[in-house]
Amino acid sequence: MDRSSLFQLIQEQLDPENTGFIAVENISSLLEQNELQLDPSKLEMLFALVQSNEEGQMSSKRSSSFRRAIANGQRSLQREILLDETGLGLYKRFVRYVAYEILPCETDRRWYFHQNRFCPPPIFMAIITVIQILIFLCYGAMLNKWVLQTYQLDFMKSPLVYHPGHRAQVWRFFTYMFMHVGLEQLGFNALLQLMIGVPLEMVHGILRISLLYMAGVLAGSLTVSITDMRAPVVGGSGGVYALCSAHLANVVMNWAGMRCPYKLLRMILALVCMSSEVGRAVWLRFSPPLPSSGPQPSFMAHLSGAVVGISMGLLILRSYEESLQRQCSWWVILLSFATFFVFAIFWNIFAYDLLGVQIPPPP
Repeated sequence: MDRSSLFQLIQEQLDPENTGFIAVENISSLLEQNELQLDPSKLEMLFALVQSNEEGQMSSKRSSSFRRAIANGQRSLQREILLDETGLGLYKRFVRYVAYEILPCETDRRWYFHQNRFCPPPIFMAIITVIQILIFLCYGAMLNKWVLQTYQLDFMKSPLVYHPGHRAQVWRFFTYMFMHVGLEQLGFNALLQLMIGVPLEMVHGILRISLLYMAGVLAGSLTVSITDMRAPVVGGSGGVYALCSAHLANVVMNWAGMRCPYKLLRMILALVCMSSEVGRAVWLRFSPPLPSSGPQPSFMAHLSGAVVGISMGLLILRSYEESLQRQCSWWVILLSFATFFVFAIFWNIFAYDLLGVQIPPPP
């Protein structure tokens, strides 16, 4: 029996109302009584996927893993706990580490571990980080200054920095992520991008993680243009906080299933570091340690990035091997983001003049 015939049989006999759910005992009985022509590896994987559902039901709408498991007879889902795997090379041990860091379900961890082929590699976060470091080194060498670079006029003249006086230059709403206040901000962002962003990209793919990161970046600059209208913006904190807040929220909501070591201690440490970075940004914004020719960069990008992570990011991370387009909540989030985007456009066009905001002259 081919794959399409199997799905048709399941729908007609066990899910005639097309609810999308089938009881575990029913699918097991179907497989045993009808002697379906499935090779052992397919059958073993199918049973493992069915039995992994804690609600005792198998949903045809839950995940594409079911269809992929049936279609791919050359891979089997091992029954042993992934931590018991021995004789692994360095790369496979790293893949196992990533699986336990990111995924809360043992079946998903085993599926990711056995199907991972390092293609495509997690290049998005690596490229973003390398570009940020190179640009920082260029400006650091040119200015001979490695901290508090925003106090230098030549730094703020960069065509990459977002400044309210240049908001008509649309690319600045994105390119500000390549500029950083100093070595401390760059180091913090680069470390989180590599430690959290790269594993997330390995598991969830370049498209989803790049979308989440860039949504955090865009939301950061747009939020600043609405809530802190006189301030410039630099740094990739909007995207970084989108990734980190999504990952931390996913860990909290799947606390029992997460098997990463010292998760409570690491959660506390991450929250302290992220809060300290926001506090440092607030201090630099309202109590600049050096005389400056204008307002210092805003901290609102951090907060808006966190909001994007908790909303859009959490849904992405909870939808491993699932289609986002079939989920109503995904379209609600996209509609909300689109509404905010349109509102921000009109705000930037009309609000500055209507409110009489005194924008500091751009450098």
